[in-house]
Amino acid sequence: MAMPQTIEAYRHPFTTGTEVKRMLINGEWVRAASGKTFESRNPATGDLLAMVAEGDKEDIDRAVAAARRAFEGSWSKFKPFERQALLLKIAEIVEKNYDELSMLDTVDMGAPVARTRGTKQRVLGMLRWYAGMATSIHGETIENSLPGEIFSYTLKEPIGVVGAIIPWNGPLGACIWKIGPALATGCTVVLKPAEEAPLTPLRLGELLMDAGVPPGVVNIVPGYGETAGAALAEHPGVDKVAFTGSHLTGQSIVRASAFNLKRVSLELGGKSPDIVFADADLDTAVPGAGMAVFANSGQICSAGTRLFVERKVYDEFVGRVADFGKSLKVGNGLDPDTQIGPLVSEQQYERVTGYLSTGRQEGARPVTGGAALTEGVYAKGYFVPPTVFADVNDNMRIAQEEIFGPVISAIPFTDVEEVITRGNATSFGLGSGVWTRDVSKAHRLAKGLRAGSVWINCYQAMDPAVPFGGYKMSGYGRESGIQQMEEYLNVKAVWIKTA
Repeated sequence: MAMPQTIEAYRHPFTTGTEVKRMLINGEWVRAASGKTFESRNPATGDLLAMVAEGDKEDIDRAVAAARRAFEGSWSKFKPFERQALLLKIAEIVEKNYDELSMLDTVDMGAPVARTRGTKQRVLGMLRWYAGMATSIHGETIENSLPGEIFSYTLKEPIGVVGAIIPWNGPLGACIWKIGPALATGCTVVLKPAEEAPLTPLRLGELLMDAGVPPGVVNIVPGYGETAGAALAEHPGVDKVAFTGSHLTGQSIVRASAFNLKRVSLELGGKSPDIVFADADLDTAVPGAGMAVFANSGQICSAGTRLFVERKVYDEFVGRVADFGKSLKVGNGLDPDTQIGPLVSEQQYERVTGYLSTGRQEGARPVTGGAALTEGVYAKGYFVPPTVFADVNDNMRIAQEEIFGPVISAIPFTDVEEVITRGNATSFGLGSGVWTRDVSKAHRLAKGLRAGSVWINCYQAMDPAVPFGGYKMSGYGRESGIQQMEEYLNVKAVWIKTA
């Protein structure tokens, strides 16, 4: 289907700006108990997209109660092959409606439509992988050493009600990353979308109902983190919280979880090193290192924002990355030629532009970018162009703190051991990159870097079967892979005396 180029041409009710978008609780679309709403606006233009029901503690209470009833009721009777069939049906419906979902991601959080449409294979792949995992859950028989005839085995059982709190930087994919493993394992979900981009999750909720997800199995309560998110994190009826977002919010969720010792998995922020050696294929490394930061306007937790370049090629490489950044088209995500869209909100815009000022004050030199775009077509949006800072040292704030914008801090280095030490000199440990033709260096860096992912001669490669997550302040637990499935399961040991 042809993609509309303007919001006026996109006539789905989710973007009329008139009707209040309600929350999904127990299979019904309901208003917030308080009657409150909040605005959802296009960050490229400021246009009002919709008014959205603003959930708070009372709504979370209703949603958790519905999820508990479903978990203990009919959903618990679903066999693995039935959960698999349901996930495959969801994949089929999502595929049929993918253009619409990608458009909602574009207008609500700003990502270029070329990017949101380009994630189709990944999103569908996740759903179908989780469908496969639904019939692959099993315990073990275990030989024990006790005297007599005692048989022992384990069962894998769904953990229960999952509170899923997702970010705004990729709403559709983030939804699937939480809902998929919950449905595959037999859990139920209360999903709290980010207030900056709630429209895709709400539309996905409609499609889940169309696919036949039973009432209460998936509940979606939009609202603010301080109210709805906090209520979900501390709720005694929630057995697990799966959170993606900032490390500061992650810390508050861990504190809130102590009340009932709920299980927590955290996929948090990063300040990832991307390391370029002089022997690398620079023609590949330039766009690779550039898009490791510029993609999605830098709003990616594992972005390779600390660009370490071997000193002998530092000036050349930094200049080439800057030229690459200049070549990227910045604009409204609805334009199919746009490569860099706006930042998601005024708050994020103020954060990123504040770091641009901080970098200059600390003595870093902007080789390209370095200031917001505010004239003409950019006047009503939150646009920051690809920015490359040179003359950066390890102690600068722009080299230590997560900016979450299209900003590279380029830092020279001399040898392998030095760059391993400096690459690890951060409180984060989510992603890392290495560009080299030397297999020995590649293996040394892969072992030495304290990060959940090490990409060698590539960046941001992702697959549903491969775990993703962090070390240190980047969180614990994993998304994707068998490791993620275990996060949604309890292990029960069974002993039977057979004599």
